Amino acid sequence: MPLSDHAERTRITLYRHFAATGRALDTAGLAADTGQSMDEVRADLAELAAARHIVLAGEEVVLAHPFASRSFRFSVMGADTLWWGGCAWDAFAIPHLVPDAPSVLVATTCPACESAHAWTVTNERAPAGEQVAHFLVPAADIWPDAAHACENQQIFCDEGCVDAWLHRTGNTRGDVLSLTTLWNLAAHWYDGRLDSPYERRDPTRAAAYFREVGLRGPFWGLPDGA
Repeated sequence: MPLSDHAERTRITLYRHFAATGRALDTAGLAADTGQSMDEVRADLAELAAARHIVLAGEEVVLAHPFASRSFRFSVMGADTLWWGGCAWDAFAIPHLVPDAPSVLVATTCPACESAHAWTVTNERAPAGEQVAHFLVPAADIWPDAAHACENQQIFCDEGCVDAWLHRTGNTRGDVLSLTTLWNLAAHWYDGRLDSPYERRDPTRAAAYFREVGLRGPFWGLPDGA
């Protein structure tokens, strides 16, 4: 369902501020920038959260994918701006989305052994590296708790570290992606999000996108072998 005009105005104001500054606008800031009352902005934020454009904690915007207002273990440093990436997927997406940041330094630590990792991620090609991304939560289950799903989209040294982390945490193995597959996933997922109006992909379009970038199977909402 399309957003109301005022919720879309709040959404694009929030997203463009995140893109430009790396920070979220609070309710007062959004009210000032959109010319609405605080109560109107609160209603807009509730509409945006219900439509899965943002994740809220109270009135705080925690996630406006691919941007985050707190650490999810990924820093993304451009020439002039420092962002928090909401997850491995989001961190790799920022140089594709933000016009002034076609090349960024993405940094994180392995959740299993705490080894530090950093890559120059551009909008032209995937970074080199033997590290792997592990996605714990299947695509169809990311919502309603998208913050939990993002906290569990992490990059590990290798599959040995993935296995060690799964053993320690008691989690069930999800899907493991190479850095190239992660980059392909991130490259066009957020196309148009800094434009207005913007419409989220429905599940059918999302599944088609996953197939196009080489992801397969029920974890991504696709039949086995699709």
